[in-house]
Amino acid sequence: MVTRRAFTASGLAAGLLAAAGPAGAAGPASRPVVVELFTSQGCSSCPPADAFLGELARRDDVVALAFHVDYWDYIGWKDPFGDPLYTARQRAYAARLRQRSIYTPQMVIDGLTHEVGSRRDRVEAAIEARLRAGPAERVSIPIEFGRRSDGPVTVIVPKAATTGPADLMLAAVDAEHVTEVRRGENSGRVLSDYNVVRSITRIGRWTGDELAVTVDPDTWHRGADFLAVLLQGDQGEIWGVTRIPL
Repeated sequence: MVTRRAFTASGLAAGLLAAAGPAGAAGPASRPVVVELFTSQGCSSCPPADAFLGELARRDDVVALAFHVDYWDYIGWKDPFGDPLYTARQRAYAARLRQRSIYTPQMVIDGLTHEVGSRRDRVEAAIEARLRAGPAERVSIPIEFGRRSDGPVTVIVPKAATTGPADLMLAAVDAEHVTEVRRGENSGRVLSDYNVVRSITRIGRWTGDELAVTVDPDTWHRGADFLAVLLQGDQGEIWGVTRIPL
């Protein structure tokens, strides 16, 4: 269930959890960098990148998300977390980033650049470059949220100057899964996957005016460990992000 309504952030009742920053702020402490790993349990070169994402997931200045694609399922092992929607998300990035093809493991950083997910040095350099970027190079719009007990969550994007519209995306994320793979390229291995995205959907469209959306977490993925909320511009750049613990 998604409810959109006018909302003033300052009007949140006492007792609500909130995460906020100054509108339009940017710089080292403005917001985490979003790292999206496109991976598959059917890909023999993916486990090192999966482990690396697990390390990135422990950083406060990174929101790490694993999207399991489905195009390696034909090899013999159907990834239980694979989804054609995640393959479509990767293809959309490939078009924006002018790639000739899609591949795994791929890490997309803040929706703007990509690196081979097992190339730790290059990924870390890309993350640091985004953290150091100034306001002119890195849009940073705060995303606030509030929740009473185990009830619905209200997500608020404040009014701010913008160069265009953006989608407000909600992802339900499982912190870790351990899988015994019985077939395919990783047959016989026990794989650990981190911050596995189980669903992602657009919950609102931000055009610069204040936007508030109320969601019931259980309608997205019951049992998820946290929600990740992304504000993503039409050209793919991430403008804002927050994590909502469940």
